[in-house]
Amino acid sequence: MTTEEWTQALVGAIGIEWWRIPIVVLSAIVIYLVFYLLIHIFGPRILTGSTSFDAAVIIMLGAVAGRVVIGHPPTLAAGVIGLVTLVLMEVCFGALNSALSKSTKYPALGLNKRPVVVFAHGKKIDHYARRARVTDQDLAFAFRRSGVAGPAQVQCAIMEPNGSISVIREGETIDSSLLEGVVGQEFLLPEDDTLD
Repeated sequence: MTTEEWTQALVGAIGIEWWRIPIVVLSAIVIYLVFYLLIHIFGPRILTGSTSFDAAVIIMLGAVAGRVVIGHPPTLAAGVIGLVTLVLMEVCFGALNSALSKSTKYPALGLNKRPVVVFAHGKKIDHYARRARVTDQDLAFAFRRSGVAGPAQVQCAIMEPNGSISVIREGETIDSSLLEGVVGQEFLLPEDDTLD
C-alpha cells in the first residue's frame, strides 16, 4: 500500500463528508427526543437493569441508537459530532428542566419525574407503585440490597427520578428537607395519622 493510499484510507476512516454532518446532528437530536419520550412514557425503571436480560436490553438500546446516529460508514468524526450533539441536548434539556422545576406557574412541566413514595410503614402504596411501574419484585430487590429482613422494617421506599429505590428503615427520623418535592410524603406520617 502506497503512502497516498494509506492517507486516503485514514482520511476515509476518520473524516466525514460535509453533507453528512447535518444528517448526523439531526439523527442525534431525533434519537435523543425519541429516547426521552420512551423514558417519559415507560419511566426511568427501564434503565435500572435489575436482571441480566435488562442489562442486555440497555446495551442493545445503546448499540441501535449509536448505529443510527453515526450512520454508514461509521467514522471517528461522525462519532464525535454525534456525541457532542447528544451532550449539548442533555445540557439544554437540563437547563430547561432546572428552570421549569423552579417555576411556580408551570411546575408540572418539569422534564424529570419527581421522587414518589411507593411503600410506607410495611405496606405498598398501590396507586403510586403502579404509576411508577414498581413491582413487588423491585421492592424485594431494593429491600434485600438495603439489608432489610422484612417489609415490616421499612418506614418507606421512595422511587427516585433516576429509577432507583431508596429505602429508609422503620424507626429512623427523616429530615423534612429530604422529603421536599416527594410525591406521597403524607404516607410517611405515623400510621395513626396516615390518609388511606
